[in-house]
Amino acid sequence: MEPVPALVTLHVWRVARSSVPAALMRMGVDRARARRTEGVRFAKMLGTGRGFSLSDADLTRWAKLSSWSAPGPDPVAASWERLAEETLRLELRPLASTGRWSRRAPFGDPTASRYDGQVAALTRARLVPTQALSFWRAVPAVHADLARAPGMRAALGVGEAPLGLQGTFSVWDSAAALSGFTSGAAHQDAVRQTTRLGWYAEELFARFAVLSAEGTLNGHAL
Repeated sequence: MEPVPALVTLHVWRVARSSVPAALMRMGVDRARARRTEGVRFAKMLGTGRGFSLSDADLTRWAKLSSWSAPGPDPVAASWERLAEETLRLELRPLASTGRWSRRAPFGDPTASRYDGQVAALTRARLVPTQALSFWRAVPAVHADLARAPGMRAALGVGEAPLGLQGTFSVWDSAAALSGFTSGAAHQDAVRQTTRLGWYAEELFARFAVLSAEGTLNGHAL
């Protein structure tokens, strides 16, 4: 098992529509740059969506998730901030993590502990191609529950690729608010179908303490 990182960061950038071609070029270059950043042990450049289906993809908003063994300067983030119209940077501490991402355990195996502040949740999965249709049929009900969930501060669809590699990132007022959503009927039904149908070839679920939030998302501070 990999060690628990000293820090996890998530950057989210919104660029002008005129800057979308530049953002697409940077995504191609920065995948390797992000992994090579000193002190980083795991990094992913991510596309985002207003929701969690392919039609919701947002080419004006991009993200980077990094797991740090030793936090330090982040040249990739600095270059995106010069391009972006809006930036959000979250500092996170893993509270729980199960599963794999690219055959890695990027957040280690944190010891369960109580946290009384804002929390974040990350889900990531690589779909079994033959199960994709069944998966997408279940998405609208879960998305609708998430959008109206009490205590949900922000939610993004995130992914490394438009098809087959799916994820969500959400921020909540408290662990209790997140638990209220995950115990809801739509989410529990999706969990049961995951077990019964085998939607995922690889999956990861993680919870984090939100240590700090700088900047805004859609014009609002978290």
